[in-house]
Amino acid sequence: MRRLLLLAVASLSLSLNAADEAGFVSLFNGRDLAGWTNINCAPETWTVKDGVIHCTGQPVGALRTLRHYDNFILEAEWRHLSSGGNSGIFVWGTPISAPGVPFLRGVEVQVLDHGYATQYEKESGKKSDSFTTHGDVFPIHGATMKPFGRHNGQRSFPSEERSQPSPEWNHYRIVATNGVLRLSVNGKEVSGGEDCNYRKGYLALESEGAPVEFRNLRIQELPSSNPASELVAPTDPGWAPLYNGVDLRGWRNAVNAQARWQPSDWQLALKAGPGAAKQTLWTEAEFGDVEFTMDVKPGKAVTGDAVPSLLLRGRDSQGTELKLTDAAPGKWTRFRVQTKGSEAVVWLGEQAVQRLPLPPGEGALGLKDTGLPVEFGNLHVRKL
Repeated sequence: MRRLLLLAVASLSLSLNAADEAGFVSLFNGRDLAGWTNINCAPETWTVKDGVIHCTGQPVGALRTLRHYDNFILEAEWRHLSSGGNSGIFVWGTPISAPGVPFLRGVEVQVLDHGYATQYEKESGKKSDSFTTHGDVFPIHGATMKPFGRHNGQRSFPSEERSQPSPEWNHYRIVATNGVLRLSVNGKEVSGGEDCNYRKGYLALESEGAPVEFRNLRIQELPSSNPASELVAPTDPGWAPLYNGVDLRGWRNAVNAQARWQPSDWQLALKAGPGAAKQTLWTEAEFGDVEFTMDVKPGKAVTGDAVPSLLLRGRDSQGTELKLTDAAPGKWTRFRVQTKGSEAVVWLGEQAVQRLPLPPGEGALGLKDTGLPVEFGNLHVRKL
C-alpha cells in the first residue's frame, strides 16, 4: 500500500512537472495583483482575498494584464457571489476603455450567472434569444469576429449548457490562435469564433455590478502568428486613471462640489439648473508636461460660455481655460489634450484641432462648472 501511495504521488508530481514544462505560467500569485493594473475602478474594487481575486462589481470597469498576448491557452476559474451576477474575461483588448463606454475594445468571453436569465424570463415571460449564461463569446466596441455555431450576428452561443450557478465555481479554457478563439466550459468546447480583430492585445477581468471572484488563472503562450499591425491593439503608453468611478477622491473642492458634480459609475456628471453656486472641480495632483485623455458629452448646445471647458495648470483656483468646442451635444467625443512646454494641443484622433499658449511649470487640472449639464468619462493622464 505504501509503495502504491508513493507511485501515485510520483505520478501526480510528473503530471504537474509536465504541465510546467509545457509552458503554463500563473497569471495570479494568490497574494497580490502583481502583473495586473486597475484601469478605471476604485482601489477597493479589485483585491486579493483568501487566495482569490475578489471584485466588488462597483464601478463598471476592468482589471487588465500589464502585457500584450498573441496566441495562448488561458485557464481560469470563476464564480459569482450573488444570483444574476455579470462579468467577463476580455481577450485581445485595448489598454483603456473604448470611447464613450467603460469597457475595452476586444472579444468578451461572457461570465454570467443563471439568475440573470431567470430574472429576464420572469419579466418578459419568455427565454431570451439574445444571450445565454453558459459561455457566450462576442466582440465589443469596435472589435470584430465571425462566430462559430449558433449566433445572432457576431455573438457565438454555446452548444451546450454547462456552467454552474452561484456560488459554485466554473472552469474556462480559452484557446486563442491566429485570430481564432475557442471556449471550453467545465471541460468541453462550446463556443468561439474566427477572423478576430484585434488578435493581439491585453487580457482583462470585468467588473459589472455584482461581486465575482477569479482563481487559478494560468496561461500557456504559443508561437506568435506575427499579426499585421492593424490587428494588434495599441500598447499602453502609461495611462493612469484620474477618476475612480465611485467618489471624488483625488479631487480638490470635492466637499463643496458634491452639490454640483455627481459620480455616476464610470461617468462624472455636472448637474444643471439653479441652486448651488458653480463649483469647478480640481485635481489634487499638479501636472507639467503630460497628456490627458477624456470622453466628453454635453447635454445641450455648446455655444458661448456653455462650451465644456478645462482649466490647465491651475494655481489658486485659476488656470488657463481651454474650451472643447468640438464636443457634440448628446454624444461622446474623445479628446486628447497635451500640455507641453508653453503650449496645449487638443487632438481628435490623430488630428490636432486646437492650440493654446500656456504658462510654464506645473498646475492642477480643472473641470469647469459652466452651469449647463455635461458628462466626463474615461479620464486618464500620462507623463510626456
